[in-house]
Formats: sequence, C-alpha cells, structure tokens
Amino acid sequence: MGERVAIIGIGQTDHRYLRSDINHEEMIYEAVRKALEDADLTIRDIDTIIIDNMDLFEGHYLSDAMSVDGAGMYLKPGLKMNTGGTSGGTAVVTGWHHIASGLFETALVIGWEKQDAAPSISALVTAREPLYDRGMGAGAVGIFATMGLKYMREYGCREEHAALARVIMADNARRNPHAHLKLDLTIEDVLKSRVLVWPVRLLHMSPTSCGAAALILSNENKSRRAAKPPVWIKDIETAHREQSVWRGGCVEPNPKVTAIEVAASKLYRRNNITKPSRDIDVWELYTPSSWALFPWMELFSICEKGEAWRLVEKEVIRIEGEIPIEPSGGVVSTNPIGASGLIRVAEAALQLRGEAGERQVTKKAETAIATAWGACHWIVILYLSKHL
Repeated sequence: MGERVAIIGIGQTDHRYLRSDINHEEMIYEAVRKALEDADLTIRDIDTIIIDNMDLFEGHYLSDAMSVDGAGMYLKPGLKMNTGGTSGGTAVVTGWHHIASGLFETALVIGWEKQDAAPSISALVTAREPLYDRGMGAGAVGIFATMGLKYMREYGCREEHAALARVIMADNARRNPHAHLKLDLTIEDVLKSRVLVWPVRLLHMSPTSCGAAALILSNENKSRRAAKPPVWIKDIETAHREQSVWRGGCVEPNPKVTAIEVAASKLYRRNNITKPSRDIDVWELYTPSSWALFPWMELFSICEKGEAWRLVEKEVIRIEGEIPIEPSGGVVSTNPIGASGLIRVAEAALQLRGEAGERQVTKKAETAIATAWGACHWIVILYLSKHL
C-alpha cells in the first residue's frame, strides 16, 4: 500500500493582467514563500519540487532552468511538467506520486504563468499542423462555441443561462482577494459583450492572467504533525484523448464517451460515490467558459443530461447553494494557465480547511472535487477530504 498524501501548505499570488513590477522568478517566489509560511516550514524541509507552466506562452524554452532560485530548486530533485491546460493538475498528481511512492516525504508543487511576456494566441495558432490544420484552428473559443450550440440545440438552454452562470462566477470572484477579474456583472452586461464565435461572447471566456500558486504535499506521518489540519488527497484519476488530425481526416472528433465520463466513473466507483451532488460538498471545476459549465455538470454526473441549465436557473451553484461550484470565481475569473489547475486544488483545500474567507461555502464542507481540463479533452480529477 502506498503512502497517504495530504496538502499541508497553500500559497498563491494575487492574479492580474500585467505584472510589469516583477519577473517570472520573483512571481514564483511569492507563491512559494506563502506556501512555506502557511505550512510553517522552510525550503530545507522540502525533499523534491515539481513545477509547471506552458513554456510557449512566455516564449521561453525549459523555463524551469531559469526559475531555480525563485522556486527553491537549487540542488533538489524534481520534474518540469507541461500537459497544456491540465498542467497545474498534472503537477499536483505528479507530486502525489512522488509522496505515495515512499521516495519522498515532502513535495513542493508550483504552477505559474506570466502571460504578459508574449502573445499566447500566437503560440496556440502556431502549435497546429501548418498545411492541413492551422487554417481550421479556432482555438478555445471555437471549441466552446461548438459546445454551446450543441447544448442549446439538444436541451433548450438559452443564451441567458450561460450569462447567468457567468454572473454567478463573477459574484464569487468579487469575494476572492486573489481573483484577476472582480466584475460586477448583470445578465444584460454579458449578453451585450462582443461576440467572438457565436454563441460565445467576450464575457463568457476566461482572461489571460499572470500569477502563480504553490502547494506543499507530505506523507501521513508528517501531515499529522503539520502546523494546520491536513487536507487529504484521497484519490486521483487522469484520462487523455489526443486530437485526431491527419491529411484528409477530421479535427477534434467528438466521441460518444468523453474522457471526463471515463475518469469520473472510475474515481466514483473506487470511492463509493453513488450520488455526486450529495456526496461531494464543493466543486472547483476547470471551466474556461461559462458555456462549458452545463456539459461539465452533466459529464461529472452532478445532474442528469439536459438538467444543468435548470439547476443554474435555480442558482443552486452559488456559494450559499446546495451544490456550490466555483466558489473562487473559477477559471473565467482567473487564468494563469500553468497555475489554473493547481489553483482549483488550492481553492478546494481552503474550503475544506474552512479558510476561504468571504468565499467560504455556507454548507459543511468535508469533501471536494478539483479538476483540470485541456483542449485535447484531457482531464485530471482530484478527490479531497478532511478525513482519511
């Protein structure tokens, strides 16, 4: 049996559009210092360090080599991760494996992105195959436009429902001191924002953010002696589905069974989660557009197919609601991409500690699901609990 793993330290920067006041290494150091202080540890107490970002977005190659001092990595073992949008979640899972294996007792996991360093859209466009694929690539906006149109056609959802979902996330973000966008929105504001690819509008989408977050993981022995109550990572699951692109073939096929459904069903079975909306108290889903919330809720079995927009209409996903989703404001409010998945885990852990401040959910929070998602429909799921 592997070592049990818990989160014992949490730190994140405030997230902004521009951080011209610091370089990326100083930004990373800010999150690392906060995590160490939260755990009442020093960098000497850390056995291994896992770091992630999407290198192309800063225009740097092997950026971990330029982050040694800020991350505290000097002469320590570790890994640099990059799995696209899931990078932050992948980094936490990698840290979990390092501790669960018994090789290390403590791991520092860092996610970061400084998107004011280079135009990230250029990296996304040029990542596509140049002759047969690049001209058809519409990026994340195209993915969520297709998703939104399909959902409206099949289930009768209207634009107003996606706008309401965005308003709820904005309301949550205004309670979060670290959030990038703290907008006071109405449904009308969202519906009047510029169309990107219909039905997706500017306010439906996540921003480009600069920021970093860090977690300290440890084994059971050290976690039980930690400065603060540990939050246990009870289980993890990852499922990948690559893009399918070939000459004369198709781009981004939409399978009947998604990676989310495969990963979620495995994790639920292992942990006897028979009704997720009842058994999970808090959800921090990686939702880059408010249009994604509806299919996500259904693919994670929070509700039946076609019911998500009705639950949003009843506003049960609010901080005070029966099924609180994105109490932090979510990815649509804060999106330093390399850190976004890790932030979901950090925010879920703060909820279980009861340390989320004004964004603390009102129901008793003992279990949480945190996820990371990538444009190739990869998914990373972490199941957190206050108890072993």
